[in-house]
Amino acid sequence: MNRLFGAAFALVLTLGGSGAVAQAPADPGPPLSGYPRNALRPPTPAELKTATYVRDVIYGHRDGMALTYDVFRPVKKANGALVVNMVSAGWRSSWAAPEERQARYQALIDKGFTVVALYHSSAPRFQVPDAVADVRLGMRHIKLHAAEYGADPARIGVWGASAGGHLALVAGMMADDGNPAATNPLERSGNRIAAVVAYFPPTDLAALLQGRPKAGPIAFDDKLFASVSPIHGVDARDPPTLMLHGDADGGVPSAQSQAMHAALDRVGVENRLKMYAGADHDFYVRGDPVRTDAYATDAMAEMVRWFEGHLKR
Repeated sequence: MNRLFGAAFALVLTLGGSGAVAQAPADPGPPLSGYPRNALRPPTPAELKTATYVRDVIYGHRDGMALTYDVFRPVKKANGALVVNMVSAGWRSSWAAPEERQARYQALIDKGFTVVALYHSSAPRFQVPDAVADVRLGMRHIKLHAAEYGADPARIGVWGASAGGHLALVAGMMADDGNPAATNPLERSGNRIAAVVAYFPPTDLAALLQGRPKAGPIAFDDKLFASVSPIHGVDARDPPTLMLHGDADGGVPSAQSQAMHAALDRVGVENRLKMYAGADHDFYVRGDPVRTDAYATDAMAEMVRWFEGHLKR
């Protein structure tokens, strides 16, 4: 089953009804971008008191439209580190109010991390190269302004799932120290980061997309594949990287993460690949919602531990 450009990136959770006769709940389908179902709910009133927001920070423009991010600042016990979430599914970056998104980040907020929800120009109007350029610019802005959000610019991590995982790896493997001669002052600032977590990420777009119909986010020239594939940016300066992938993923085959794992090993970059047995895209195990949610819950715990290990002091 191949859901890379279909429902796997634009899922709607379905809720089973209840009847008079007790029965096993229907399989609700894949979770959204690998989140545990408990994270796909409105935050509680108590949780809303654990963070304050810096809303709609503009980091650039594309075709006259603002490119933005939202900042979630922990109210208590801030640890000085910051994690950026690449909001992207099928390279569609769907905005939601911070109040609607907070439960997805609560596990990080509770550990004292500042969290940024980074949005990029979105499919279907824009393509992958646009998203890549946007998030690389956005990371420059976030790093430059991290101290304003109570965070250390040397302690920034990035996390994303699927297309967001691709963009998280872009942020890690395609970072630089800035271009002093750039016309845009923001481009003169560096965007290197300290850690990456990527769920079931595309890493080599030529291997993944060659021959696919040119539509939506992949309606761009094949000659650009290498320039937007993080596997081609790997070098010894890359940050510690954790990848989490189902071994039965039919949308983004696990070979994508395995190839990145091998490439990072070759240059001596600390990295880890954890595989989930029988899991398709989004950690989905067909007919087994309990195991699906267990995988998503475990992945979130692994993500938090990785950032605690590499960003906290």
